[in-house]
Amino acid sequence: METVMKNDTKPVMRTVDLALIALCASLIAVCSWISIPTVVPFTLQTFAVFCVLELLGGKKGTVSILVYILLAAVGVPVLSGFSGGLSALLGTTGGYVLGFLLIGLLYWLSESLFGKKLPVRISALVLGLAVCYAFGTAWFMIVYANKTGPVGLGTALGWCVIPFIIPDLIKLALAVGVASRLRKHTIQ
Repeated sequence: METVMKNDTKPVMRTVDLALIALCASLIAVCSWISIPTVVPFTLQTFAVFCVLELLGGKKGTVSILVYILLAAVGVPVLSGFSGGLSALLGTTGGYVLGFLLIGLLYWLSESLFGKKLPVRISALVLGLAVCYAFGTAWFMIVYANKTGPVGLGTALGWCVIPFIIPDLIKLALAVGVASRLRKHTIQ
């Protein structure tokens, strides 16, 4: 079947769109397995999330992020350290992975309201990253408190956010640059 039809009149998504969504969900998975060893090791997950949104746009990019999260939820080892399953998503750092969906939704909303110009897209990614940090940190503090006892906001930020701000901003800039080069070669 060439397209998914809604009321047999208008195509909702083309087959190529579904393939790109699946390919980009795979890209996020592969990038989550790549760990950069530094003082605080980090993965390329956020790079892939930014890249996917830049390549596919808000709607299809968000669907791709959702597919990635659903794969993790059913136990496919797509998360960092080749982990997966609800226990990984519901663990202390699962809120940051779920926060990727918030980045996508904010990007999609921003794109719908303000257009697709570069400053709008970059602002949406930065704002989305801040919301992801906030959601993930709140999640971390709740889950950590339930498992081992309360932790202060400053401590949680020191463990989970502050070491990642500069690397994530570098990944954002790289993703925008890479996506701008690749976008002209993708099927729109």
